[in-house]
Amino acid sequence: MQKIGKIVVVAVAALSLAACGQDAKTGTAAPAGPSVPPSNAAQAPQSKGRECTAEDIKTTGKFGEKPEITIPDDCDPPKKLITKDLSEGTGDGAKAGQKLQMNYHLVTWSDKQVLDSSFGREPFALVLGAGKVIPGWDQGLVGIKQGGRRLLIIPPDLAYGDGGGQMKPNETLVFVTDAVSVAAA
Repeated sequence: MQKIGKIVVVAVAALSLAACGQDAKTGTAAPAGPSVPPSNAAQAPQSKGRECTAEDIKTTGKFGEKPEITIPDDCDPPKKLITKDLSEGTGDGAKAGQKLQMNYHLVTWSDKQVLDSSFGREPFALVLGAGKVIPGWDQGLVGIKQGGRRLLIIPPDLAYGDGGGQMKPNETLVFVTDAVSVAAA
């Protein structure tokens, strides 16, 4: 009897997804059909009542060490870009047009899982402000100094928006970044 109940729940969920314009098997857009009110399961997550701040995010490790990032369960993802220097570094702060070599560790907000990390690989090269990376990096790395470690909490509109690659739609990204080098353009 329990198996039948589970099958019915899965079938109802699949029909709800299809009715909301998404194919349950492929996750792609389905042809438009009659309008059906969404179920409670399809609604946005319940608000926790406040947005998280940089102080709510816990990190471990020093510059050059692979960090750990802990995202709390008691606050909502911020809607604006948040940056926090975890260690300052030395020299002048990075400006648009400068070449950066960055190490990074990325955790996705929705599932609190590590999606990618360059620690243990070659640092990631970019020209700051050139538009070749997500806007959250072009904006959030301005002023970082060589040898500095910075926390970046990037809302979806400055990240991948509706998704891309391995990214879920409207994902908030949490990075710890290390400025391995900051060089003139």
